[in-house]
Amino acid sequence: MRRLLFLGDIIGAPGREAVVHALPGLRQALALDWVVANAENSAGGSGITRAIARSLTSAGVDVITLGDHTWGQRGFEQEIVETPQLCRPANLSPRNPGATHIIAPGHDGARLLVFTVLGRQFMQHHVDCPFDTAERMLRELEGQYDCALVEIHAEATSEKIALGWYLDGKVSLVVGTHTHVATADASVLPRGTAYQTDAGMCGPHTGVIGREIAPVIGRFLDGMPRRLPVATEDVRLNGCLVSIDEKGHACTVSRFEWRA
Repeated sequence: MRRLLFLGDIIGAPGREAVVHALPGLRQALALDWVVANAENSAGGSGITRAIARSLTSAGVDVITLGDHTWGQRGFEQEIVETPQLCRPANLSPRNPGATHIIAPGHDGARLLVFTVLGRQFMQHHVDCPFDTAERMLRELEGQYDCALVEIHAEATSEKIALGWYLDGKVSLVVGTHTHVATADASVLPRGTAYQTDAGMCGPHTGVIGREIAPVIGRFLDGMPRRLPVATEDVRLNGCLVSIDEKGHACTVSRFEWRA
């Protein structure tokens, strides 16, 4: 049995420092074959840098995924091509730099395919259909992987759930990110695909989805733009833990939480 840990959006310095601190011990304690983490908010709450990516992979993250804040840090469009183990959303324009997927080897030689698709409901990006993109990726890469993780970085719960059912039996895990709030619906679908609508976030939970409380409330009250600093208190790691059999089917899935 292979074991996969997916970590939800890493938020700023508190989130990434907690991952770097906790992950080596978690890998050993949970006997993990792979760790995949969304780190699109790891640099000050928006984007990522090559240096941060290196710190996460050095701590034991096998694959880093991104989302709608992929280009949140100036110059990352140059850095991404020199940053292995990291992939940007697959349904961005093909003119965007960076890998669309990663195939990560496990301890027993099994190959895990990882890619992300952005949702289209209530999202500002103009992207290709996430359903068509996922199906095309799986078809084009057939035979190159033994199990697969598809992340849907999306706002709408319905869009995430629909993709889970669409890919049931075709991949090992469909997991949602972006809303930063862990959902309680982790389950194995009838044809052997693990599913969770949102993995939650790795970062401070005394705040508003990772940001300090007062400025967020202020913006809701008056609509004025203001800085939204990353919060600092009650740091937790959220995600999902999946066991996968030799055929690439999920056997179990559960919500994961670690507290500092």
